[in-house]
Amino acid sequence: ESSLIQTIGRAARNIRGKAILYGDKITGSMQRAITETDRRRQRQRDYNQTHGITPKSIEKAVTDIMEDARSLSPADRARELKVAEQTARYQHMTPAELGTKIAEMEQQMIHHAEMLEFEEAAEIRDKIKHIKDQALK
Repeated sequence: ESSLIQTIGRAARNIRGKAILYGDKITGSMQRAITETDRRRQRQRDYNQTHGITPKSIEKAVTDIMEDARSLSPADRARELKVAEQTARYQHMTPAELGTKIAEMEQQMIHHAEMLEFEEAAEIRDKIKHIKDQALK
């Protein structure tokens, strides 16, 4: 249900976005996701009408999008520094110790994914990749 709501919500961010659910029947989770999406959509319409907002698509040139991707926010910079500091801690480990630590981190990543905490899981995934990249240098 929550995955469906998340996916439908992502599609809704595009002014012409659509989410098409296929199945032989509408399951309980599908119905709850549809009901929640309809509720959110109506709430957004009411808000827009109250505040005189007309939804419109963002118009950016490809070069603007690429510049945004290259420039890191202060939070992203801080996160990169934190990863670099943590990587320094792993450089003194033996390969066996490093393997054990990576296995622990992978278990944490799986746990976060199972709990639908995808941002946390992705952060751990990125840390693991960074550590592996540094270990192979």
